[in-house]
Amino acid sequence: MLTRRELESQEDRLLAPYAAKSKDSMGRVHKEEEHPYRSRYQRDKDRIIYSRAFRRLEYKTQVFVNHEGDHYRTRLTHTLEVAQIARTIARALRLNEDLVEAISLAHDLGHTPFGHSGEDVLMEIMKDHGGFDHNSHGLRVVDLLEKRYHEFEGLNLTYEVREGIIKHTSSFDHVRIPSPFDASGSSFLETQVVDIADEIAYDNHDLEDGIAHHLIKTAQLKSVGLWKDAYDKEKTRVARSNEEVFVFQTVRRIINLQVQDLIVETERRLKKFKIKNPDQARKLPERLVCFSKTVDEKRKVMKGFLMENLYNHYKVVRMHDKARRFIHDLFRTYLDCPEQLPPSARTKLKKEGKHRAICDYIAGMTDRYALDEYKKFFEP
Repeated sequence: MLTRRELESQEDRLLAPYAAKSKDSMGRVHKEEEHPYRSRYQRDKDRIIYSRAFRRLEYKTQVFVNHEGDHYRTRLTHTLEVAQIARTIARALRLNEDLVEAISLAHDLGHTPFGHSGEDVLMEIMKDHGGFDHNSHGLRVVDLLEKRYHEFEGLNLTYEVREGIIKHTSSFDHVRIPSPFDASGSSFLETQVVDIADEIAYDNHDLEDGIAHHLIKTAQLKSVGLWKDAYDKEKTRVARSNEEVFVFQTVRRIINLQVQDLIVETERRLKKFKIKNPDQARKLPERLVCFSKTVDEKRKVMKGFLMENLYNHYKVVRMHDKARRFIHDLFRTYLDCPEQLPPSARTKLKKEGKHRAICDYIAGMTDRYALDEYKKFFEP
């Protein structure tokens, strides 16, 4: 029989000294009795999976709006891919896989419908009403908005997972660090792993979806070193095959190259800075989990290509502009007549104020639900 205490002993034996051990957690806001067979981070992971916000990710946009096809990434499939990549990196570096998986599963819980378009609109509307960004909203989801327990609001996650949500950083994120989290220095190595795994996942899988959606042609990618090297190697290995399989295998090669480079470079930096415990890593002003300069430069070229040819493609821009209109018009309609909100949202009006109550309600919508609401209001 494997008990929680034995799991904690295994962590002491197997994990690196700079890994975050579950027995050393800074704890939960509301004190709870420990589980006999699950570690603190295992419980967090399970709580996230069973939350409503996690289930809604199935119908929230990654890049392409949910109704445009059955095979494109959603926030849920993206989240699962991030967790898989992050676990691989964490295992190789002997970091805490349970903590990495919990942060991975929670990192997008605060996302609005219609991806970053929805977030941009809510940021504009809420700038004089407490602000909005998906990290802060994700923390709000797990601390307040989820209703699962008699004793407290939210999911009562550990400090480490909550810090991983609020400190999640990528090129798209607007990070605000509230109390009691430390805004100085860096974050747990496990959080840094999730941040990089997120970038690896969305760069490569957006590329794959862009090709599948016929917004990008493989011939255009000859100028992108990461793609060209991987594609040429795959063509050398298998001369004739289905083009869709070639694309998948090329993306797989690019991901594998980045993951291996990241592991080797991070290990080098951990030795260089003589990191002996989690706090040392958190106090450094720079991040330790990163790519070599060579691979990082190649990644920048690919990111630039995606920005120009996918994210700024006229079809994607049209879709995002339409999504901004949906969110803006819905918010204005509820603001002008809050009586149109459902009872669960109306009960928050006095306590939270109109803007925050409406913001919480809209941010929680799926793409599909937001579209249905828009049709009800604006289509005869």
